[in-house]
Amino acid sequence: MSPSRPLIALAIALLPIAHASARTVYRCIRDGTVSLATAPEPGSQCFAKELDDDAAALPNLWGQMGVFHGTLYQREQDGRTVYSTRNLPGSTPVLAFTVATPAGSPAHAGLGEVGAPRMDAFPREFRSAAKKTGVEEAWLRAIAHAESYYDPQAVSDKGARGVMQLMPDVIGDYGVKDPLSASESILAGARHLRALQNRYEGDLTLVAAAYNAGIGAVTQYAGVPPYVETREYVAKVQALYARYRKAMGLKPRPAQLQPAQ
Repeated sequence: MSPSRPLIALAIALLPIAHASARTVYRCIRDGTVSLATAPEPGSQCFAKELDDDAAALPNLWGQMGVFHGTLYQREQDGRTVYSTRNLPGSTPVLAFTVATPAGSPAHAGLGEVGAPRMDAFPREFRSAAKKTGVEEAWLRAIAHAESYYDPQAVSDKGARGVMQLMPDVIGDYGVKDPLSASESILAGARHLRALQNRYEGDLTLVAAAYNAGIGAVTQYAGVPPYVETREYVAKVQALYARYRKAMGLKPRPAQLQPAQ
């Protein structure tokens, strides 16, 4: 089945709620994966989205994921029936689906040039974000350097904003209130990198590619997309990561960010 609207239309159709013109749906994030649910999922970070049932078109709640297949599940939670696209304990499958969402496009080649490491920029914020998320500070700084050269007011022509150049869907997923706040941007960027590292099992090549071009594009091409911007970005981050590790007194790591062919 290939619905023309996002899958949440199917969940809405299954819900036995009379006289409802609007309802709340939850976009839930766990380990770099997105699900939609009619109640917050245990173990996921969920954000409420208000939908108008009478709207001519439902919004895309998935983000830029490309074409993917999944299942809508039903389970009992807190004494009521809920629906989710994640298979949680106690779930039973209700409906298989295929959803076509934007595959994504290169965010931009990055606003920062390869150059000397800058350890003076927001030291407390980077240390804190690295500690909270487990993302290596040298890696986090390499991304920030490549993205914005630490400019909290940076805005790209693709709509990426702040130190970590967060795209609108990332801003929404991590509850960022002010994307131009250095502390909020750095923490959300670190959390997003952590989720990507979990998704790609620590493969920093794919993490860098997905950060730049989106998960959908990486899925579509089964690796680093053939975008010039993305391949240049991966190479830039590779060089910066090595320089930041050296600046922090860390041993070089084996080359692991070469774009996949």
